[in-house]
Amino acid sequence: MSQEIAVIGSPDFTTGFRLAGVRKFQNVADSEKDEHLDAAVEETLADDDVGIIVMHDEDLAHLSRNVRKSVEQSIEPTLVTLGAGGAGGGGLRDQIKRAIGIDLMEDENQ
Repeated sequence: MSQEIAVIGSPDFTTGFRLAGVRKFQNVADSEKDEHLDAAVEETLADDDVGIIVMHDEDLAHLSRNVRKSVEQSIEPTLVTLGAGGAGGGGLRDQIKRAIGIDLMEDENQ
């Protein structure tokens, strides 16, 4: 069974992923993140079909300490964060490689 990507965040953040075919998502409005983001992350962590969780790096600040620790230490699913302070090109590449075990961006001409 293949592992799916899940996206958690504001509707503005998740929409692009949904248009690209990501079927698992949790929309949490910016005004509700302090109250509802923990539950969305915990529910996604418990989903056996999810292999990668994508979040905006700034949203980690809205998580409680225990949930943030759980998601950051989780191996499966693996957390991938995007945003200004998050993974740059190389960092994202390393996170995806860690999550799925292969380098999708490997140069075939090497």
